[in-house]
Amino acid sequence: MITRTIIKPEVNPSREFLEIASDFSNPLDVVREAISNSFDAKASEIYILFTVFKEYGRRKLKITIRDNGLGMDTNGLKSFFDLGNSIRREEKTNDESLIGEKGHGTKIYFNSESVSVTTGKDGKRYVAVMDNPIGLLFEGEVPTVNVEEITESFEGTFIEIIGYNNNERSVFNHDRLVDYIYWFTKFGSFEKEINENTPYNKVKLFVQGVDRDTPELLSFGHRFPKESENLDKLFESYMADAPDYFVKKLVYTGSLSKYPDIQYKAVFYIEGNKAKRTINNMIKRSGYTAPDGAYRVQERYGVWLSKDFIPVQRKNEWITSKGSEYTKFHAFFNCQELKLTANRGSVDNTPAEILDEIQATVRSIYQQITESNEWGDLEWLEEQSQAYQSEKKEERDYEKRLRLIKSTKIANYKNNKLREPRQEQGVFALYHSIDMLEPDLFPFEIVDYDTHAGIDVLARLRNTGVDLERSLLRFIEFKHILKSSFNHSFNRLYGIVCWKLSIKNDETVTDIFGNKRKLKCIPKTDSCSYTQFFLENERDPHRIEIIVLEEYLQERLGVVFQRSKQ
Repeated sequence: MITRTIIKPEVNPSREFLEIASDFSNPLDVVREAISNSFDAKASEIYILFTVFKEYGRRKLKITIRDNGLGMDTNGLKSFFDLGNSIRREEKTNDESLIGEKGHGTKIYFNSESVSVTTGKDGKRYVAVMDNPIGLLFEGEVPTVNVEEITESFEGTFIEIIGYNNNERSVFNHDRLVDYIYWFTKFGSFEKEINENTPYNKVKLFVQGVDRDTPELLSFGHRFPKESENLDKLFESYMADAPDYFVKKLVYTGSLSKYPDIQYKAVFYIEGNKAKRTINNMIKRSGYTAPDGAYRVQERYGVWLSKDFIPVQRKNEWITSKGSEYTKFHAFFNCQELKLTANRGSVDNTPAEILDEIQATVRSIYQQITESNEWGDLEWLEEQSQAYQSEKKEERDYEKRLRLIKSTKIANYKNNKLREPRQEQGVFALYHSIDMLEPDLFPFEIVDYDTHAGIDVLARLRNTGVDLERSLLRFIEFKHILKSSFNHSFNRLYGIVCWKLSIKNDETVTDIFGNKRKLKCIPKTDSCSYTQFFLENERDPHRIEIIVLEEYLQERLGVVFQRSKQ
């Protein structure tokens, strides 16, 4: 017996609504969707306000969205609240400027306690209210919308969202909102860089974060720094910082080579970091307290793929495989054939063959730029900056060394002028000079000297009657000033030669492995003509001898270092 059954796949509406409403990982995406809807409605004035109010003693977040665009009727409201039922999809055939097409965007509003929409069309005003959408979706129910139709005119649309994102409002500070708007919404489009007279120039946006009492009026278009003037003037004005203030704008439009019907528009700004900071207060840097939500240059800049002139995803790996050269770019590549995920967070839904061709086009643009005169100008500035910095550094070093020479102590011994050492190499040089003049002064002779091999010196003991001891090689470390922290191991260390001590008798010195020894000072006696210093550990019979050259030379040879009278 054969039984045939037809199964008609169905969708779990509440689960699907919940998935889409929760798919927007960045709470700020509510701003992008609001602005996109207002642009599609041809609004010239938009308000987006974030405020906090108290209800039954609990602080709640309220988002107010108001525009003067084309309003909605009952069908428009149904599309607004429906999932996957966008009326823009058909309208887009005649108006390519429209953004909405999936019917997903406004579902981000469902992540709230209530959504109310007041709008108007054809002499009628409509008030639609949805209560507890996120709560009902979690209970497996699709929330309903109560709509009132009133016979009176109403211009535009007014939306009020209560309790969005579980009333979590830390990301809605004003500076972060403005930054997001200029980077990730239609209002921050780079179209103005291609067409200065775009009609969007007339659009006004008023925005207010939760930390502001009044809204700020923003002007349309992504913010780029002003292009550099003459290179000589730039270098004259900023000298060594000139590359950091360099700005050059390059615009590219065309079609994909393998798909000539698919067009693209791109703008590539080459910018120095300090030029970026002139128009972006969100960039972190040393000595500057940036607003909450700030980022480093390498976390934001580079090459962005865009659709509807709204940046979607960075693709810096397309132009550089290593290093941070991409940070010189403030670039956007727009192609309307990019297929986005439901939350507009990725271009990964784009057919692979089209995405490969877009990648090849971006790489070609990058190659053109790096071979261009503009890139050569930046490299010239960098060379001039390095030369200037090198010259200034040499000048500073020269002046510094002159001051040090004038302040350096000197001593004369056997018609040889000796200079007080300023660093570890100077200590070794002084030791070597004295060793040449007095071969038997030090209790060891150096066999090998290598500053790259960990401990500096291998030495053989002098003046010992035991052949075995005399033949053994010992480690000797040279230091300018011996401090409480020692960057080598005490193991196999025979002695230390330093110019001075920064520690006192019975104070502790710790080696790189955390082993500790105490400094012991033994004053000179009739049997020993100089002060002796050792590093000791009561559990280890071996004492590490320290030769403090300044005292050692004075006590044994009468060599005293004094400031020059010249």
